[in-house]
Amino acid sequence: MTTAPHFTVADSAKDPDAELWFAEPAGFRAIPLDGLLPTSGSPTADHLRAALAPFLDAAPDKMMRRQFIAQLAQGQELLGALCEIGTVHCSIGLHRDDIDEAADSSGQPLLSFFTLSWRDTAVAPRAVTAARAVSSAQGHTRIEYLELPCGPATLSETELTPSVDSGLPQTPLLQIHAHLPHPDCKRLVVLTLSTTAGARREHYRAILRQIAELVCFDNPLDLDRRVAR
Repeated sequence: MTTAPHFTVADSAKDPDAELWFAEPAGFRAIPLDGLLPTSGSPTADHLRAALAPFLDAAPDKMMRRQFIAQLAQGQELLGALCEIGTVHCSIGLHRDDIDEAADSSGQPLLSFFTLSWRDTAVAPRAVTAARAVSSAQGHTRIEYLELPCGPATLSETELTPSVDSGLPQTPLLQIHAHLPHPDCKRLVVLTLSTTAGARREHYRAILRQIAELVCFDNPLDLDRRVAR
């Protein structure tokens, strides 16, 4: 006997202005972009200050408070940069590495970062747009062409290593991408799952493919429209 999958519907799924619906597997926690990037003087900014107050009050000294504020500002700057290039959703994934606990993994936590971004494209058939998305960009490997419920798509991978003078650990960053052209043929959605756990490449690829397979450009909660089709 098989058990039907369980889904929790977020409030954003009922947004009348929504243009895309998707689902994330367990282990992912959405980053509240609107809450972390409020307009100065807005009610949202007041809510953010109120939410941060307990953390600042718990800091042992002024130095720790300043470090916390500096790190928060850096995080906001990074999120702001993502939003400027069309990112509308971010999530942090946390899973336990339980593939082979007897080996060197020891059930250590695995971190990942998921983003969903819109990108404008030249008007073209959706299959052509999906192919161009990876053929025109350098560094994409393991390219796979898919026919998903929402239409044609491509799956690919890139790998980045921080420069030596960046001050960051020289750990390769694996990025798995799914490019899904919109039915209006003028733009596409890019799903990207990033992780430093390159040894778990196949598992993260399967996670992103699962997310891509559940993407809808028509409201899946609109039963009347689905029956009419």
